[in-house]
Amino acid sequence: MADDDITLTVTDGGARLDAYLAAHAPELSRARVQALIKAGETRVNGAAEKAGYRVRPGDAITLHVPPPAPPLNVAPEAIPLDIRYQDTDLLVLNKPVGLVVHPGAGNWSGTLVNALLHHVGDLSGIGGELRPGIVHRLDKDTSGLMLVAKHDVAHRALAAMIERRDVTREYLALAWGALEADTHTVDAPIGRHPADRQRMAVLAGAEEHHTRRRAVTHFTVRERLRHAMLVHAKLDTGRTHQIRVHLQYLGYPVVGDPLYGGRVARKYLPLLTPAAHAAVEALPGQALHAFRLTFPHPLTGEMLTFEVPPPATFQDALDALRGE
Repeated sequence: MADDDITLTVTDGGARLDAYLAAHAPELSRARVQALIKAGETRVNGAAEKAGYRVRPGDAITLHVPPPAPPLNVAPEAIPLDIRYQDTDLLVLNKPVGLVVHPGAGNWSGTLVNALLHHVGDLSGIGGELRPGIVHRLDKDTSGLMLVAKHDVAHRALAAMIERRDVTREYLALAWGALEADTHTVDAPIGRHPADRQRMAVLAGAEEHHTRRRAVTHFTVRERLRHAMLVHAKLDTGRTHQIRVHLQYLGYPVVGDPLYGGRVARKYLPLLTPAAHAAVEALPGQALHAFRLTFPHPLTGEMLTFEVPPPATFQDALDALRGE
């Protein structure tokens, strides 16, 4: 957004200051508004007020919005991207296995964000300095389709659509074993593993946990193999590692998953033919691929659908398991 002031005169009172500003400046998220209020960029009748101030009819509000700062320590990098769609508001890309989405500890370069800053340049700032344009994410070794917002209006609209389940995200996974039923829905909350900070877990007990969030995944068995199955997964929610955790919870972890599938993999690997064993061992990570993405365009309303096949390593493992 431009370095400019937003001026408003309140007609209907009673709302919190942050909520009122977020409703009347749709290009800004409520979190962004709260940060600006805390930074002293807001005046009500010429005086600073806190986010919880209740606005009154006749209040004159001024909100100063400085230009977004460039991402800290995040430089554009000429990393190839498989962009499947792009317009002035958003883009859809096919993320390869092994590409980290955003910078963080141990990955300050070589990420999808570094690549996007090179290919696109101007991205939405709602995601913060280290996650510009990122509406949702995929794990490093999960491949497939991702949405990226080019400006804040598109970002807010896409995030709201995901929250309302207007964005359909569908995955293919190779999983060990065989579900008894062809379809199965898991509605089990996910939170940080109580003993391992690198992992997530189903926290279904009565205990309170601040990271626990409802998670719903719909599974359909597409193909039954001798020791594994090809599974279609559809998300209602988007929790960290959701499909991987829910399949492990059922007892059928994703093939090649180093974090959640080790114990079960040790059971099945000795049973595979040499060709299947080699193909599974060649997987660079979990055999999980976001193959289809469907959503209405946030500004035009046009329904868009994109589909990409799994990467070669996934397909090779599937073919080898079929060959058993």
